[in-house]
Amino acid sequence: MRTVYPLVRYREPAKAVDWLVRAFGFEVHELVRSGDGGVDHAELTVGTGMVMTGTGEPGGPGIYIAIEDPDAHHAGAVDAGAEITRELTDQPYGSRDYACKDPEGNEWFFGTYRP
Repeated sequence: MRTVYPLVRYREPAKAVDWLVRAFGFEVHELVRSGDGGVDHAELTVGTGMVMTGTGEPGGPGIYIAIEDPDAHHAGAVDAGAEITRELTDQPYGSRDYACKDPEGNEWFFGTYRP
């Protein structure tokens, strides 16, 4: 494992990104647009760190952990009995990632993200 990034889900990521920039002074590092022109994924820089946003139901921040081999990592999570909430998928922003829940129900996101 390499780097941990906060991951926050929004119903309307484009509006959320605009607000985060105005309210907190975040800088937009990258936007990935959907087919209808909306925002699917955004990366915002915060000092020397980064916050990732994406579409979904809000429910508190998640954690995105950059890993080297998502296929092997996914297999290990399955073997350990993790509940897979999003199957291993190649994303349009370049990551190969998946999500799972730990035994307490907390969702974790793992992928090959490279800034």
